[in-house]
Amino acid sequence: MASLKELKGRINSVKSTQKITKAKQMVAAAKLRKAQAAAESARPYAGRLATVMASLAGKVGGKDNAPKLLAGTGADQIHLLVVANSDKGLAGAFNSNIVKAAKAKAAELTAQGKTVIFYLVGRKGRAPIQRDYPKAIAKHFDTTMVREPGYAEAEKIAAELLEMFEAGKFDVAHLFYSKFRSALLQEPTEQQIIPVPAPKVEAVGAGAGAAVEYEPDEEEILAELLPRYLKTQLFGALLENAASEQGASMTAMDNATRNAGELINKLTIQYNRSRQAAITTELIEIIAGAEAL
Repeated sequence: MASLKELKGRINSVKSTQKITKAKQMVAAAKLRKAQAAAESARPYAGRLATVMASLAGKVGGKDNAPKLLAGTGADQIHLLVVANSDKGLAGAFNSNIVKAAKAKAAELTAQGKTVIFYLVGRKGRAPIQRDYPKAIAKHFDTTMVREPGYAEAEKIAAELLEMFEAGKFDVAHLFYSKFRSALLQEPTEQQIIPVPAPKVEAVGAGAGAAVEYEPDEEEILAELLPRYLKTQLFGALLENAASEQGASMTAMDNATRNAGELINKLTIQYNRSRQAAITTELIEIIAGAEAL
């Protein structure tokens, strides 16, 4: 049984931990508001760009001179999984859920006889993927020196992906990130980014039947917009990840703070019982000594 001194030390230690988790919860809550606003403000632009892309792609999708980013390589053998994680922990299952979704997709593709390679963004997702797929890591993208990954990082990632695609290192690229729903819910999401998926009918909108003339022609516009579309998707994923990370961190730190409080209560009860037992023992010894006299 632990001594009174040991119990007192454990109580003080847990109280110190509780102060840290409470502080981190407040920091995450403050950062969440900014990150959520950034993620939500980027969605309308991404949605409108997707609508324009769908309209253009619907006109040139079947042509022989369609851009490679839209038409693809003509093969479907090598799949690149772009896994976007963070560089920080203490965010609950935020990183592990993204990795789990990517590994499930990798297992599915491997079972179909496809070749899978990985492009890893952030440090936290590397270890579990490297452990299971040590020879399938194509590239890493470090964000450790960046306070908040933004459009500049999305441009660099897009440039590397386009370079790999032009070099024929993969046929299809899938992006994995966490879509922010609320502070309590972050949804691991998979999205094909290369080649740009075939447009959905509902994405084109009600004006799809309108006669629209493009100047220059659709192929030239798509050649310019497709790389921009890729950067926008990556930028949106980084913003969604940032908001999801802060939401998950706030929830995790709130749970840790409450768990620490419960542990402090249990240790305090145990300390008081041990202290009372020690006092009772001392009183019994004193009374027994007095009676002996």
